[in-house]
Amino acid sequence: MQNNSASKTKMTFSDFWDKYSTVSILILMVLVFGAMQPKAFLSGTNLVKIVEQSAITILLACGEFFSILLAGIDLSVSSTMALTGVITAKLMVLGYHPTVAVLIGTLLLGAAIGAVNGGLINLTGLPPFIITLGTQSILRGITMIMANARTVSGVPASFTKAVGGKIFGIIPMPIIVALVTALVLVFFTMKTQAGRNLYAIGGNSQSAWFAGINVKKHTILAFVISGVCSGLAGMVNIARLAAAEPNAGTGYETFAIAAVVIGGTSFFGGQGVIPKVVVGGLIIGVINNGLNMVGVSSYYQQIAMGALIIVAVTLDRFFGASSKIRK
Repeated sequence: MQNNSASKTKMTFSDFWDKYSTVSILILMVLVFGAMQPKAFLSGTNLVKIVEQSAITILLACGEFFSILLAGIDLSVSSTMALTGVITAKLMVLGYHPTVAVLIGTLLLGAAIGAVNGGLINLTGLPPFIITLGTQSILRGITMIMANARTVSGVPASFTKAVGGKIFGIIPMPIIVALVTALVLVFFTMKTQAGRNLYAIGGNSQSAWFAGINVKKHTILAFVISGVCSGLAGMVNIARLAAAEPNAGTGYETFAIAAVVIGGTSFFGGQGVIPKVVVGGLIIGVINNGLNMVGVSSYYQQIAMGALIIVAVTLDRFFGASSKIRK
């Protein structure tokens, strides 16, 4: 009996990877960069800065999570972030109240872009990769046209202080926006029928359809959430910079995808949780900050991001929850 009990409780590498991989990677990265630059990297100011800088990646990754949960991908998140940022900033410069500008530019436009992505996927039957690759280019072009390829400045100080400032002079507002968004999505995925349906579709869309789940409607919902999260990232970005850059977020879709897969979400669909995605976003922030601090070129940072994606997906393929399902 004792031998049977011991064999049941013995943890394999696969079990460890499922439960602790994301936190372990974060701790490892902090220890590595902390050892290289102990005073500068581990200072309280720098650690808060890392979390603040990670807010945009976390927001994009929270949206990206839902497309990957359906075994798809959304390559348009960075372009959506740029376009919503430019539109929101232009509305403010034209005299619209910041709250109205955010509602129109950030939330409604982000949701509309997501709905278009989801609708095109349903209508054409093409993979999300193809559709969002196309909309990524289209949205970036529209952004350049709207901004005349120039920075949109003149964002009201009241907006930058409210969204880009600090609470009690300590906690940056971008952190609050990212965490509140993550908490809302945790509730959505864990406590609502629609959230559970997305997991079912990601696990097996055909079985979900036979179970009476409207796959097309939920596909649109997933991409609408992605669009709104990208819009929120655009809002945070212009608040931090007090301006909207038409080139903002270029390449950030890679950061978002890396955060999601490093956070344990399966590229094969149906597996993953928002809290680990948040930790994945922090890992990206730690890597970028640490490499900058030790003087590593941004070109090498791109290499690191690409390598992390390949390693994370490979480990998921052979040791993650999705490998157990296939077996």
